[in-house]
Amino acid sequence: MIKRPSKRSVLITLLIVFVAIQMKTTDKTPIKITPESDFLTLEEAPPDVTKLIQSVCYDCHSNLTQYPWYSHVAPVSWWLEGHINKGKSKVNFSIWDTYTPAQKDALKNESAELIEKKWMPILTYKITHADARLTETQRRMLIDWLKE
Repeated sequence: MIKRPSKRSVLITLLIVFVAIQMKTTDKTPIKITPESDFLTLEEAPPDVTKLIQSVCYDCHSNLTQYPWYSHVAPVSWWLEGHINKGKSKVNFSIWDTYTPAQKDALKNESAELIEKKWMPILTYKITHADARLTETQRRMLIDWLKE
């Protein structure tokens, strides 16, 4: 007859694994930014739009990520790093000056479309960031400004 492990030994094993995975950290070193390269500066965004985009978009789509406390706990840290890297690969507002005029137009139109469809910000971000839950007025303001 095969003896099943006790609940205590399973919990101890899980605790050891959890502690061990904390050794694989993610790189949260701040990346130097140049305000003259930034989307909001170059596009001369009004203050209300600037504030909203910074609070709703910049954690995943710029080099100005504000990491919450749980971003230091694996495996959540790995998952967040993947989201941030994917977001910046789509558009990085900190390096807006590196995009061509055609790319900028396409990115602004795509951003407006994703906001309009309520696909951005993503649900998991809205769950952990109450200020990212856009009202219809905020959503309309962003869409209208992006489509100017």
